[in-house]
Amino acid sequence: LKEGDPLPSVRNVAAEYRINPITVLKGYQQLVEEQLVETKRGLGMFIKPGARNRLLEGERQKFLADQWPRVYATIQRLGLTPQDLLERR
Repeated sequence: LKEGDPLPSVRNVAAEYRINPITVLKGYQQLVEEQLVETKRGLGMFIKPGARNRLLEGERQKFLADQWPRVYATIQRLGLTPQDLLERR
C-alpha cells in the first residue's frame, strides 16, 4: 500500500486472517492515533501523505536508542575504522 491508498475493510481483513473484527478495528484505530491513516466519512480509511516518512523516522529513532549503542561499542571494541565499514557495504 502507498500513500493515498485505501485500507482493506475491517470485515475483509478479519475474514482473510481469521481474526475478530474488533481486533482489526483496534489496529486501525491505532494507525489513526499515530496519524498514519485517516478516515473519510462514507469512503473508508486511507493512508495519509507522509505516513511512510513518519514510520521511517520512528524506526530511525528506535534504532539509535536501542541498537546503535551496542553496535557502536562493538565497533570500538574491534577497532574498526569508518573505512573498514564502508568497504563492506
